[in-house]
Amino acid sequence: MPRRVDHEERRTEITEALLRVAHRRGLHAVGMRDVAAEAGVSLRLVQYYFDSKEKLLLHGLRTLVERFSARTAARLAAVPGSPGPRETVEALLMAALPADEESRVFHHVYTSYAVLAMSDEALAGQPFTGDPDAAEDAVAGLLARGQADGTVPAEVDARLEAVSLLAMSAGLGTGVLVGQRDVPSAVAAIRYRLDRVFTGRAG
Repeated sequence: MPRRVDHEERRTEITEALLRVAHRRGLHAVGMRDVAAEAGVSLRLVQYYFDSKEKLLLHGLRTLVERFSARTAARLAAVPGSPGPRETVEALLMAALPADEESRVFHHVYTSYAVLAMSDEALAGQPFTGDPDAAEDAVAGLLARGQADGTVPAEVDARLEAVSLLAMSAGLGTGVLVGQRDVPSAVAAIRYRLDRVFTGRAG
Protein backbone atom coordinates (compact mmCIF):
# COMPACT_ATOMS: atom_id res chain seq x y z
CA MET A 1 0.00 0.00 0.00
CA PRO A 2 1.57 3.34 -1.04
CA ARG A 3 2.61 5.72 1.73
CA ARG A 4 0.20 8.59 2.25
CA VAL A 5 1.73 11.90 1.21
CA ASP A 6 2.07 14.49 3.97
CA HIS A 7 1.42 17.65 1.99
CA GLU A 8 2.55 20.02 4.73
CA GLU A 9 5.80 18.09 5.08
CA ARG A 10 6.36 18.27 1.33
CA ARG A 11 5.69 22.03 1.29
CA THR A 12 8.17 22.41 4.14
CA GLU A 13 10.83 20.44 2.25
CA ILE A 14 10.40 22.65 -0.79
CA THR A 15 10.54 25.80 1.32
CA GLU A 16 13.71 24.56 3.03
CA ALA A 17 15.24 24.05 -0.40
CA LEU A 18 14.31 27.60 -1.40
CA LEU A 19 15.98 29.06 1.69
CA ARG A 20 19.15 27.00 1.20
CA VAL A 21 19.53 28.04 -2.44
CA ALA A 22 18.69 31.68 -1.64
CA HIS A 23 21.34 31.71 1.08
CA ARG A 24 23.98 30.30 -1.28
CA ARG A 25 23.17 32.27 -4.42
CA GLY A 26 20.99 35.22 -3.42
CA LEU A 27 17.22 35.34 -3.64
CA HIS A 28 17.20 37.24 -6.94
CA ALA A 29 19.01 34.37 -8.67
CA VAL A 30 16.67 31.60 -7.52
CA GLY A 31 14.25 29.99 -9.98
CA MET A 32 11.71 27.24 -9.40
CA ARG A 33 13.92 24.77 -11.29
CA ASP A 34 16.75 25.53 -8.86
CA VAL A 35 14.46 24.85 -5.92
CA ALA A 36 13.22 21.59 -7.46
CA ALA A 37 16.79 20.41 -8.01
CA GLU A 38 17.78 21.34 -4.46
CA ALA A 39 14.76 19.52 -3.02
CA GLY A 40 15.35 16.48 -5.23
CA VAL A 41 11.88 16.65 -6.76
CA SER A 42 10.44 17.50 -10.15
CA LEU A 43 9.61 21.03 -11.27
CA ARG A 44 6.03 19.84 -11.76
CA LEU A 45 5.81 18.91 -8.07
CA VAL A 46 7.08 22.32 -6.97
CA GLN A 47 4.48 23.92 -9.24
CA TYR A 48 1.79 21.66 -7.75
CA TYR A 49 2.38 23.12 -4.30
CA PHE A 50 3.30 26.64 -5.42
CA ASP A 51 1.77 27.60 -8.75
CA SER A 52 3.95 30.70 -9.08
CA LYS A 53 7.39 31.81 -7.98
CA GLU A 54 5.80 34.69 -6.06
CA LYS A 55 3.75 32.29 -3.92
CA LEU A 56 6.83 30.22 -3.20
CA LEU A 57 8.78 33.33 -2.20
CA LEU A 58 5.99 34.57 0.04
CA HIS A 59 5.73 31.21 1.77
CA GLY A 60 9.48 31.33 2.34
CA LEU A 61 9.15 34.81 3.84
CA ARG A 62 6.41 33.68 6.22
CA THR A 63 8.61 30.75 7.26
CA LEU A 64 11.51 33.09 8.07
CA VAL A 65 9.27 35.32 10.19
CA GLU A 66 7.82 32.35 12.07
CA ARG A 67 11.28 31.01 12.83
CA PHE A 68 12.47 34.40 14.02
CA SER A 69 9.51 34.58 16.40
CA ALA A 70 10.29 31.07 17.64
CA ARG A 71 13.96 31.98 18.28
CA THR A 72 12.91 35.08 20.21
CA ALA A 73 10.43 33.07 22.26
CA ALA A 74 13.10 30.46 23.04
CA ARG A 75 15.44 33.17 24.32
CA LEU A 76 12.70 34.59 26.52
CA ALA A 77 11.85 31.13 27.86
CA ALA A 78 15.45 30.77 29.02
CA VAL A 79 15.28 33.97 31.09
CA PRO A 80 14.73 33.24 34.81
CA GLY A 81 11.44 34.54 36.14
CA SER A 82 9.17 36.77 34.10
CA PRO A 83 11.04 38.71 31.37
CA GLY A 84 10.65 42.47 31.63
CA PRO A 85 10.94 45.07 28.86
CA ARG A 86 14.77 45.04 28.90
CA GLU A 87 14.99 41.26 28.59
CA THR A 88 12.36 41.20 25.85
CA VAL A 89 14.02 43.91 23.75
CA GLU A 90 17.38 42.20 24.16
CA ALA A 91 15.96 38.82 23.15
CA LEU A 92 14.45 40.33 20.00
CA LEU A 93 17.67 42.12 18.99
CA MET A 94 19.90 39.14 19.77
CA ALA A 95 17.67 36.71 17.87
CA ALA A 96 18.28 38.76 14.72
CA LEU A 97 22.09 38.52 14.95
CA PRO A 98 23.60 35.95 12.53
CA ALA A 99 25.25 33.92 15.30
CA ASP A 100 24.62 30.42 13.89
CA GLU A 101 23.65 28.85 10.57
CA GLU A 102 19.89 29.32 11.04
CA SER A 103 20.20 32.97 12.02
CA ARG A 104 22.74 33.59 9.24
CA VAL A 105 20.23 32.26 6.73
CA PHE A 106 17.54 34.44 8.30
CA HIS A 107 19.55 37.65 8.14
CA HIS A 108 20.87 37.04 4.62
CA VAL A 109 17.63 35.88 3.02
CA TYR A 110 15.36 38.32 4.92
CA THR A 111 17.56 41.20 3.77
CA SER A 112 17.38 39.79 0.23
CA TYR A 113 13.58 39.95 0.43
CA ALA A 114 13.80 43.64 1.30
CA VAL A 115 16.03 44.33 -1.70
CA LEU A 116 13.91 42.23 -4.06
CA ALA A 117 10.72 43.94 -2.89
CA MET A 118 12.05 47.19 -4.35
CA SER A 119 11.52 45.79 -7.86
CA ASP A 120 8.98 42.99 -7.35
CA GLU A 121 5.40 44.24 -7.08
CA ALA A 122 4.13 40.94 -5.64
CA LEU A 123 6.54 41.15 -2.74
CA ALA A 124 6.15 44.89 -2.29
CA GLY A 125 2.43 44.48 -1.64
CA GLN A 126 2.88 42.02 1.22
CA PRO A 127 3.00 42.61 4.99
CA PHE A 128 6.80 42.49 4.78
CA THR A 129 6.72 45.96 3.31
CA GLY A 130 3.05 46.77 3.84
CA ASP A 131 3.53 46.73 7.62
CA PRO A 132 7.13 47.90 7.96
CA ASP A 133 6.61 49.32 11.46
CA ALA A 134 5.61 46.08 13.20
CA ALA A 135 9.00 45.54 14.89
CA GLU A 136 9.33 49.25 15.56
CA ASP A 137 5.90 49.32 17.22
CA ALA A 138 6.81 46.32 19.36
CA VAL A 139 10.10 47.79 20.60
CA ALA A 140 8.56 51.23 21.15
CA GLY A 141 5.80 49.58 23.20
CA LEU A 142 8.37 47.75 25.32
CA LEU A 143 10.29 50.97 25.92
CA ALA A 144 7.04 52.66 26.97
CA ARG A 145 6.48 49.79 29.42
CA GLY A 146 9.98 50.44 30.73
CA GLN A 147 9.05 54.07 31.30
CA ALA A 148 5.93 52.97 33.15
CA ASP A 149 7.89 50.67 35.48
CA GLY A 150 10.75 53.11 35.97
CA THR A 151 13.50 51.25 34.10
CA VAL A 152 13.56 53.72 31.19
CA PRO A 153 13.80 57.49 31.88
CA ALA A 154 10.67 59.46 31.06
CA GLU A 155 12.59 61.83 28.77
CA VAL A 156 13.54 59.04 26.35
CA ASP A 157 11.62 59.22 23.06
CA ALA A 158 10.42 55.61 22.87
CA ARG A 159 9.69 55.75 19.14
CA LEU A 160 13.02 57.27 18.10
CA GLU A 161 14.93 54.96 20.43
CA ALA A 162 13.15 51.96 18.89
CA VAL A 163 14.17 53.14 15.41
CA SER A 164 17.76 53.55 16.60
CA LEU A 165 17.95 50.13 18.26
CA LEU A 166 16.53 48.28 15.27
CA ALA A 167 18.76 50.11 12.80
CA MET A 168 21.79 49.35 14.98
CA SER A 169 20.85 45.67 15.22
CA ALA A 170 20.38 45.37 11.45
CA GLY A 171 23.70 47.10 10.76
CA LEU A 172 25.55 44.95 13.26
CA GLY A 173 24.01 41.82 11.76
CA THR A 174 25.19 42.76 8.29
CA GLY A 175 28.63 43.53 9.69
CA VAL A 176 28.82 40.05 11.21
CA LEU A 177 27.55 38.44 8.00
CA VAL A 178 30.23 40.06 5.83
CA GLY A 179 33.02 39.48 8.36
CA GLN A 180 33.47 43.09 9.44
CA ARG A 181 33.04 42.12 13.10
CA ASP A 182 32.45 39.03 15.19
CA VAL A 183 29.35 38.03 17.15
CA PRO A 184 30.74 38.84 20.64
CA SER A 185 31.54 42.42 19.61
CA ALA A 186 28.03 42.83 18.13
CA VAL A 187 26.47 41.45 21.33
CA ALA A 188 28.61 43.82 23.40
CA ALA A 189 27.49 46.80 21.29
CA ILE A 190 23.80 45.93 21.74
CA ARG A 191 24.16 45.50 25.51
CA TYR A 192 26.19 48.70 25.74
CA ARG A 193 23.34 50.61 24.13
CA LEU A 194 20.63 48.90 26.20
CA ASP A 195 22.54 49.72 29.39
CA ARG A 196 22.22 53.39 28.42
CA VAL A 197 18.51 53.13 27.71
CA PHE A 198 17.42 51.03 30.69
CA THR A 199 19.10 53.11 33.41
CA GLY A 200 16.43 52.98 36.13
CA ARG A 201 15.11 50.39 38.57
CA ALA A 202 11.76 48.66 38.26
CA GLY A 203 9.00 49.65 40.63
